[in-house]
Amino acid sequence: MTRSYRHLDTLTIGFVVVLLISNLVGPKIVQFGRLEISAAEFFFPLTYICGDVFTEVYGYGASRRAIWLGFFAMAVLSAMGQLAVALPPAPGWNDQVAFAKVFGLVPRFAAASLVAYWAGEFTNSYTLAKLKLWTGGRWLWTRTVGSTITGQAVDTSVLVLVAFAGAQPLKMLAWIVVSSYLVKVAVEVIATPVTYWVVGSLKRTEGIDTFDWRTNFNPFAWRAEAA
Repeated sequence: MTRSYRHLDTLTIGFVVVLLISNLVGPKIVQFGRLEISAAEFFFPLTYICGDVFTEVYGYGASRRAIWLGFFAMAVLSAMGQLAVALPPAPGWNDQVAFAKVFGLVPRFAAASLVAYWAGEFTNSYTLAKLKLWTGGRWLWTRTVGSTITGQAVDTSVLVLVAFAGAQPLKMLAWIVVSSYLVKVAVEVIATPVTYWVVGSLKRTEGIDTFDWRTNFNPFAWRAEAA
């Protein structure tokens, strides 16, 4: 990514902010009817929509950059949360137990998120980039929904198993996976008109519509060639 873009940095910052907030609220399980899902499911799907926008407009290379920046931000959040809990509380501060209960969950949940997020986001971006080539840039909805179906399947399964295994019964974990997956895919489908508008506006504003014909899809390569 050698060209300068007007909105790419802003979108990347928003992506990282959403990711960090999702990790802070994610450990809470909420119930709506028969659905039992993480509180993050109301927010985290936005990161996949951002990933779709990155890949569709700027290419896989821009998405890869955002994914890694989010990864490092989550690692810092986990480390700082652990450090803050370990530091001795002041004599007059009586909230250590509550603080440790909240932030003590962050390292495990963040570790699960790091693995799940990394695998899921790259699956999402790779699927969208390939579908764009196969469709010749037509039928955006097939790419946004199709990439979410694959990416969220990986993300949700890994996240729930790593974050909650041993803390919840297997039956509950299985239901959380199914519930969370359905919610995430539903959010992507519902957000499709908004995604269309954002993608169209960015393509016009930035004057770009990237096709990853010659892209290096290695997730560990920082730079990528695209045409």
